Amino acid sequence: MSDFSVEPVLTGKLTVLRPFTEADAEGMAEIIEDPEVIHFTGTPSAELTLERLRSWYGSRSAQHDRLDLAVTDRATGELVGEVVLYEWDAHARSCTFRTLIGPGGRGRGLGTEATRLIVGYGFEHLGLHRIELEAYGHNARALRVYEKVGFVVEGVRREADLRDGEWVDWVVMGLLDRDWAALNSTAR
Repeated sequence: MSDFSVEPVLTGKLTVLRPFTEADAEGMAEIIEDPEVIHFTGTPSAELTLERLRSWYGSRSAQHDRLDLAVTDRATGELVGEVVLYEWDAHARSCTFRTLIGPGGRGRGLGTEATRLIVGYGFEHLGLHRIELEAYGHNARALRVYEKVGFVVEGVRREADLRDGEWVDWVVMGLLDRDWAALNSTAR
């Protein structure tokens, strides 16, 4: 089991996942402020100034307990979002996954491929046993992507959050190393 000190560049047919730099702050600011992103992730708890974002994205490669990678469109190089493995538990060989894809990356398979790339890296290179995530129950696009990649619904935290005056569910999903291996042995 390795830690997250090595920041890989992961290349797929549609996307390239690469370490963040300070220069990504402007692009991520636009993505974070997108109405659909806010709808499915919530309003940031603190004001996200460009200075704060530059500091955050500029410091990602120094964080060895998590792996934050920029998702870029392979054809154009455009920054379209991020994928993150965090809450690393070395003893349980597990971590949590989250992603954020802005308008420029939606509806073209980039989010699905980016999810497959980082999840595959987690199992095949980091030796993870389990990757889990939580998503809003009304985020049908994200749930579809996660199921396509192999995540299984493990439970629902009913009415766990109040969003825009409505109670919403959190869907808990998980993927194990043996399930990933079985799903991907037939695909190769």
